[in-house]
Order: sequence, then structure tokens, then C-alpha cells
Amino acid sequence: MVDVSRGDDGLGPVRGAAVLEVCPLSGRPGIRARGEISEITRSPWEEALEGLARQHADVSYVELSEVAFVDVAGVAALAVTALGLSGGRVVVEHPPPQVPRVLSLFWPGLGRIEVAPR
Repeated sequence: MVDVSRGDDGLGPVRGAAVLEVCPLSGRPGIRARGEISEITRSPWEEALEGLARQHADVSYVELSEVAFVDVAGVAALAVTALGLSGGRVVVEHPPPQVPRVLSLFWPGLGRIEVAPR
């Protein structure tokens, strides 16, 4: 879990808490995220996606029902991960509304990602 509420050195003004928890799904290949995917939580998000890609077989799932916000770079990391897979697809379940919007703007017709709406 990442909880960053102050500057990188731990000092300075409070920027607001950003928390991201990522864990494996039980019973199927994939990950479940909870919290916020933003600049502050980008590293653990990208690490989780790298792990997902390493374990990918045919279909991997990314469950985002408890994610409140994903910035454009977080969606980009997801798209780049899907594009880098040797085959198959990533099913993104219950994402925040900005995820399908950003995907349709920058990666229209990306068949390697299937979005199951909220």
C-alpha cells in the first residue's frame, strides 16, 4: 500500500492522501485495485501491471470497482501493458468513467482491452 501525504522528503505541505492497494484476484488471473491511480501512486500501479503481464496467459482481469480515480498516465500504463502482451486480452471490470473515455480517445479499437462497465 502507498500512502503519500507529504512531500517526497516527508516534510512540507500536505498534498492530500493518495492511497493505492493492489492485490491478486482469487480464483482467476488478475489484480484488484482500491484507491486512486495518479502521479503519487504511479510506481506501484506500474509494478502491479508488470506482474500481471508476467503471469498473463490468455485472459487477465483488472478489477477497478473500488478505484475512485485514474489519471491519463494510469490508463496509458494499462494500455501499454495490454499492447505488450504476446496475445489474449485484458478485461477491465467496473472502472471509473474516465478509463473507457481515455481509452476511446487515445486507443480507439484497442481489441486487447475489454471494458466491463460499472
